[in-house]
Amino acid sequence: MHAAIRNPLIAVVPLDLVGSVITVGKSKTDAGTGRVIPINDHLMKTLLSWACQFPDRKPAEFVFPYERYGTAGDDFVPCVYDTDPSRPIGSWKEAWEKARRDSKVECRFHDLRHTGCTRMLEEGVPFQVVAELMGWSAATTVCMAKRYGHIGQQSLRNAVNSIMAAAEKSKQKPKTKPQIEAGSFDNPFDPGSNEELVSVN
Repeated sequence: MHAAIRNPLIAVVPLDLVGSVITVGKSKTDAGTGRVIPINDHLMKTLLSWACQFPDRKPAEFVFPYERYGTAGDDFVPCVYDTDPSRPIGSWKEAWEKARRDSKVECRFHDLRHTGCTRMLEEGVPFQVVAELMGWSAATTVCMAKRYGHIGQQSLRNAVNSIMAAAEKSKQKPKTKPQIEAGSFDNPFDPGSNEELVSVN
């Protein structure tokens, strides 16, 4: 959700935890391929916590590495072996399903992408910026503008309401404008202020 990327990308692309960015490789669209997504603070803390479990991992390697599972000894104790951070995890779906059951969350992984998109728009992020982060093609951007067009209406309403609020504040201010006396040169509407400059054609 905090990167608003498609289902498997968080698991199968290398993450630059030093530069705090995700560089997307091959994506569903040409617009999405190769895009760079900044990692926010919340996601960074989570990824660093997980990456610490693989002390031999290099910066350019995968945070979710390939590994195998089995049982050891006569007691058949579950164990993990052949961990290889240079290769991505084989399947993320089983891990997601277990995490969803444990947390009692009823949603699809892809729903998190929609949630991230919605929250950005609700906070007033320009639609074109959101489209770039999401990796939408030009055609998809048009379709998504219709789907998400209702989002952010409260921000727009707050904006126009600020006009009335400003008007109300101006009414409350005391009127202290200086009065310009008749005959004064400072009054451009007083012909008597400088008779030599007044001419009638």
